[in-house]
Amino acid sequence: MSHLAENLLVFGRLLRAAGLEIHMGRMLDLLKALQYIDLASRDEVYHTCRTLLVHRREDLQLFDRTFELFWSRRDAQPTRSRLDDRRDPDAPAATSAAIEMVGDASDGEGEGGALKTWSATAILATKDFADFTPDEMAVASAALDRLTWNPGQRRTRRWIRGDGPRIDIRRALAGSVRTGGVVVRLPRRKRRLRRRPIVLLCDVSGSMERYSRMLLHFSHALAKRHVRVEAFVFSTSLTRITNELRMRGLDAAVAGAARAVPDWSGGTRIGEALKTLHQQWMRRVLHGGPVVLLISDGWDRGDPEVLRQQVARLQRSCHRFIWLNPLIGTTDYAPLTRGLQAALPYVDDFLPARTLTNLVDLSVHLNALSEA
Repeated sequence: MSHLAENLLVFGRLLRAAGLEIHMGRMLDLLKALQYIDLASRDEVYHTCRTLLVHRREDLQLFDRTFELFWSRRDAQPTRSRLDDRRDPDAPAATSAAIEMVGDASDGEGEGGALKTWSATAILATKDFADFTPDEMAVASAALDRLTWNPGQRRTRRWIRGDGPRIDIRRALAGSVRTGGVVVRLPRRKRRLRRRPIVLLCDVSGSMERYSRMLLHFSHALAKRHVRVEAFVFSTSLTRITNELRMRGLDAAVAGAARAVPDWSGGTRIGEALKTLHQQWMRRVLHGGPVVLLISDGWDRGDPEVLRQQVARLQRSCHRFIWLNPLIGTTDYAPLTRGLQAALPYVDDFLPARTLTNLVDLSVHLNALSEA
């Protein structure tokens, strides 16, 4: 990936975290448009970005502040205090939290005239969740609260008014009453679109103990930002925690979830947990073409054949099945366990979930899922 594309990816994350609606299609259009302007001209870059990324007048001020925070030049090798000194005190909290999350932008120009990407020394962006202190976990949770989770839309069976492929005969006949029985216009209708639900399955077994609390924070943030979320945790058995995650306070939600789970930090039987999901919850949580997120390191004490069968069934029941593994990216890791080897052929995406950057990338990935 070029320096320009890397910068645009990070800039898009920052805008989303600040509260702007930035679609992946617009980012691709922007990448193409920047090929036809002088990248050395800050004004040309600014006006091109603003034209393609800002859709509402009320977002202009927020975009200007975010652009200034991310793209303005500073001395080489900026320190943390220098970034704090130049931050606008009137900037919205979302923008400040986004800066905390994605880190500092480097100065100067890289190859091909593109600006260099964000600093690899950002405080929390690339730090392993297992090494977080309680204070850092609170900062990370605040950053997660500002991410946008939109797994796309699906066409329902219901037809509504709109510029669609079918003629609305009922409305056409009703309108003809006012014209003496003559049909003057042919109103049309289209399929109603609904946001896809998200089903979250989180491993809280002993091997996941270092990551469980932070991943519960992620689950709580996801439930707050996306209305249609069903959440479960599992170790040797499956427990639904959707109601607990809907509690207003983060600490209350995490404590409630912990109380609801009888086998916290126990063994791992992923196949049996998925079997329970299919037997008890399938009709309730797997309708409507959901996106399923399963978070686990893959260490499974159950029968690999049971896991293979259940993962295959789950993949057929959902729009997309994503396995998030906090071990991806660690030293010498490879998915060699028997359970993972059996399940991976039926997994649509096998992605890391070890750092804030991984979760930001996940939000970008979900937002880019196309309608079906």
